Amino acid sequence: MTPYATTRRIDSHHHFWDPATREYPWLTDPALQRAFGPADLEPLLRANGIDATILVQTVPDIDETREFLEIAGTTPFVAGVVGWLDLTDPHMIGTMTALRDGEHGHHLVGVRHQVHDEADPDWLLADTVQSNLNGLAHAGLVYDLLVRPRELPAAITTTRDFPHLRFVIDHLAKPPIASGEIAEWSALMHEFAGLEHVACKLSGLVTEADPETWTAHDLTPYVATALEIFGPDRLMFGSDWPVCLPAAGYDRVTDTLRTVLDELGVLTAEADAAIFGLTAIRVYRLDDLLPSPVAAD
Repeated sequence: MTPYATTRRIDSHHHFWDPATREYPWLTDPALQRAFGPADLEPLLRANGIDATILVQTVPDIDETREFLEIAGTTPFVAGVVGWLDLTDPHMIGTMTALRDGEHGHHLVGVRHQVHDEADPDWLLADTVQSNLNGLAHAGLVYDLLVRPRELPAAITTTRDFPHLRFVIDHLAKPPIASGEIAEWSALMHEFAGLEHVACKLSGLVTEADPETWTAHDLTPYVATALEIFGPDRLMFGSDWPVCLPAAGYDRVTDTLRTVLDELGVLTAEADAAIFGLTAIRVYRLDDLLPSPVAAD
């Protein structure tokens, strides 16, 4: 449990899916080719003392966003949804408004697109995308940046040009942990150091490492770099469940991050409270969406 008894613990990044109802082009691992839903996740959250979560989009499909909002409205632990909207659509603002005005629409806390799957590394800089990012800012939503190092230059430019929009970098921008390379990624990530409206998720790291041989030691340099750039008040824990499962279960993902933070000597009560709860609550404005705290089994 967190040293701050009144601080609710948040998993800022997980997914649900069902291959029987929708195609997931990226879903190639046989271990993941089944449905994952709230009943699968709930006992894992309880065992790890997690009070609430943010459910994140998996495909560019507005119907998935509607389904996720329905799940959030009927699942006590899902506080917020980072959904998908078509940022290349000139009419996106109208679609967003209709979603937010609909039943359970208040659970829409952010928007994301698989930018790293676009052929153009400068996709974020397109005029329509930029216009719609401005619309997200005025609506008070967060934009989650799903990028790799290739797209980081465009992400850096975008975050500098939109100081009025809250950004969250997913998965530390997918550093090349398996190869151990760090210099190029680190240099690009340091460009976010002074941008207080940009936060970052300590998530998805085990899937960027060697899934068979990774250890906490492999993750440590990348987490240390993130702490140097963002500090605990701009970092948040995310399990990336169930994507993480070929490399690690929920318990191991959670325990490994705490081990790394402890070995780095930064896991004070204040840092623990920020990374495992307060940062996500503040950035995604979850205060009015949270359930009552739970106790670990």
